[in-house]
Amino acid sequence: MIISLTNTTSAKISAELLQARRSAGGPSQGMVLTLIIVCDESEYPSAKKASMAASREHPSRILLVVTASGRRASLDAEVHIGEGTPGEVVVIRMRGAVAAHPASVIRPLLLPDSPVVIWWPGKAPNNRAADELAQLAMRRLTDAASSARPLTALKARAADYIPGDTDLSWTRLTPWRALLAAALDQYPAKIRSAIIESERGNPSADLLAAWLRSRLKVEAIRESSDGPGLTAVRMRTAAGDIAITRPDGLLASYTVPGQPERLVALKRRDITELISEELRRMDDDEIYERTVKSLLDAKTSATAKSRAKKTTGRKSARTPKTARQPAGRR
Repeated sequence: MIISLTNTTSAKISAELLQARRSAGGPSQGMVLTLIIVCDESEYPSAKKASMAASREHPSRILLVVTASGRRASLDAEVHIGEGTPGEVVVIRMRGAVAAHPASVIRPLLLPDSPVVIWWPGKAPNNRAADELAQLAMRRLTDAASSARPLTALKARAADYIPGDTDLSWTRLTPWRALLAAALDQYPAKIRSAIIESERGNPSADLLAAWLRSRLKVEAIRESSDGPGLTAVRMRTAAGDIAITRPDGLLASYTVPGQPERLVALKRRDITELISEELRRMDDDEIYERTVKSLLDAKTSATAKSRAKKTTGRKSARTPKTARQPAGRR
């Protein structure tokens, strides 16, 4: 069932939701959370598809906030319920002055006494702590990989991190981190350094390097490959490398010194799987917090070293005063 509402209000949307539930005979008690998705028209189809698929595991009220430019204020909505739709889906299109204050529209539509998660599939606000919709949620999901400059976006989000933040670039690392942790449990050698190989501009690789630096207290070097995504992680030990290599994005080779090579499934996961994983937890991700802080610390350290190097270079380039004096005055 799809109900279209033009030039509507939050009260009318709520009334239609209630009436649609009664008609479909499906009470809302089975829904466990509200998922707010903020996107534009180009991101809307894929965001809707991924969120509805994730809602089959986590029955939710999905509020798709589709923003658009324009001076004329308008608020249109579509209510999707029943006929195979998991939970409830409300597509809300805002323009003009209404879009400037979206929380006044969204707040009355939240499920009472249940968690709220917000996801930006594309561009996220620069200051989430001050964003109206972000303030409604206990978990905030972004995706630096969707940015034109992923690492810059990731560092900006790390700089204004607040508890409850997570980036899907970090979620993509879950199977990699599990394999690396299992390898160190199996072969608890002292790690001397680490190398992470990935295609250029991959924010997950930068987060993985920061995680290894913060946990192992070793140098973690980034190297470029042809992809797709992350292709290899090598941890150097005195006896050889602990290595996970995945050149095809599907199957990985897992090697530990002194043992035969093994193959493990390590396929690249789609957005639905990533969102489903994040909806399983409502607590703060403390490991992610420490990792992004390590990422910023590494950036600060590198900047300081670069400045020191430039300063030293300028000093050494100066000609000593004695060298500039005429020969007769030395």
